[in-house]
Amino acid sequence: MAVPPFQRSSGTATQGARSGWLSDAVLGLLIVVTLPLAIVAIPNTVSVVADLLPAEIDRLGLMRAHGLALPAMMLTVPLAAVALRRVKVAHLLLGGLLLLAVADAAGGYAGSAFLVGVLRVAHGVGAGLLVPATLAAAWGRPPVLRALWTGMLALSLLGAQALALWPLDGVTRWQVTLQPYPLVTGVALVLAAAYFVLWLVGGRPAAPRLRVKERSRLLLATVPAAGIAAVAISTASQDWRAGLVVLLALLAIAGLLALATVGTRESRTLAYTMVAVGVVLLPTVAQVTYVEMGGLGGPGLRGLWLPFCVAGALAVAAAVVVRLSSVTSAWVTPLGLLSMVVGLCSVRVVAPSPDGLVLVVPFTLLAVGAAVAITAALGQVGAGAGMFGLALCLPGVLAGYLLGTGVQMVALEGDRTRQELVDSFVTALHLWALAGGFFVVAVIVLAAVVARRAPSSEDVLDVQDAQDVQEEAGDGGEPEPAVVGAAVQRDGEEDDEDRPTGVIPRIGVQPLPQARDGEEDTAPVPPPAASPEDGERA
Repeated sequence: MAVPPFQRSSGTATQGARSGWLSDAVLGLLIVVTLPLAIVAIPNTVSVVADLLPAEIDRLGLMRAHGLALPAMMLTVPLAAVALRRVKVAHLLLGGLLLLAVADAAGGYAGSAFLVGVLRVAHGVGAGLLVPATLAAAWGRPPVLRALWTGMLALSLLGAQALALWPLDGVTRWQVTLQPYPLVTGVALVLAAAYFVLWLVGGRPAAPRLRVKERSRLLLATVPAAGIAAVAISTASQDWRAGLVVLLALLAIAGLLALATVGTRESRTLAYTMVAVGVVLLPTVAQVTYVEMGGLGGPGLRGLWLPFCVAGALAVAAAVVVRLSSVTSAWVTPLGLLSMVVGLCSVRVVAPSPDGLVLVVPFTLLAVGAAVAITAALGQVGAGAGMFGLALCLPGVLAGYLLGTGVQMVALEGDRTRQELVDSFVTALHLWALAGGFFVVAVIVLAAVVARRAPSSEDVLDVQDAQDVQEEAGDGGEPEPAVVGAAVQRDGEEDDEDRPTGVIPRIGVQPLPQARDGEEDTAPVPPPAASPEDGERA
């Protein structure tokens, strides 16, 4: 006999609705503040304040130590995503921001390359905890929050270099590079504390659970990330030839694309997109920012803020429109990537420019294209595939930095005058924009060809996945449909675009107890049910 569930009182329901609405609002503010704060830890800006460094400090060692944030960050992201199985999202958010706050506070006392390396690693780990935690927090909430997350990710990658350079204008202490925005970190920490309280009051909603194979794939993503980090650190430590740096960067990008091929059709599309955005967006805008600096004839950072703000606002708006509309990623994701290709082409036309306003064209095309492509692809996958794509994006950023560095080394070979040096930087930017455009086109073609292969066996819910679903239900959270269900497809056949596919929930059946070898089967057998005729006879 089925027992009806207890009905909540109207007062409890109203309180829960108010708490949910307020929690979503705080989470939205937390995403807006936290994502730029995390991504701004990526750029290495210590060379800008080289004149302020004391004579006794190892400058080359300091530059190497300052570059440890991105390797630490991209190694932390997949591990943090796996840790969401045991650690609550609210705890991860608080932990990441506390680590950033401690690193900011200690940054003012740094006096050696070793301490700088420790603090930059702390920055990278804290940022690596925040990026997947904010995505997990927004996953089960209203769609606009996930769209806000993708839009803010594109905006953060677009403006990370400028945001890292802005506090260094007119500073008198080089330690500012270690604590660029301590006040913003404090604001984010207050928002995280408020979200934690609302999370407790709202019944502690569970974060999306990852399947066993998704967790294994995330751990596999640490392998290329560690390899790219080792190459980047070795490049900064040794005098490598430009051709070798370019070759290693290309091998790193090829490895990321090969790893992105693992998974279902939709997850491949997202993984390819995240690799393309990581390789192209931040490395390109970083070079544009340096070329447009005031000392090289550009308008400086003050002339770039309006293009950055316009492009960022349009990127967030485009992500929200795509997420709330009924369009699919079949054509929207390639359209967003094509927008990035056009943006790279416009970089070759308008940069450098003494008037920074014209840069609104390439910045908008790049940011809006990235936001649209990621939002459309992210809307077609589950949480595990989303985390996996994110785990490939940050190694793509470092690989893009390596490739851009190699191109600059090729363009800057030989002794040059100041004007020739400036021209060489511009030439390197144009070569990089050309290479980036061809790379994004190659990713579009690759996604169209390879991503249509039949889904792999990971779509089948195995025994461990079923146990995870039961454990999640025991924790009070609702299993995610992408985890509980599996698309019904014939073995070895492609999806039929005209045939609708459905998701059928898999029902776990407890097996009957089996007798051991040599023992008599004593399992209780229920008596047969009484027939109505027997009652009439009685």
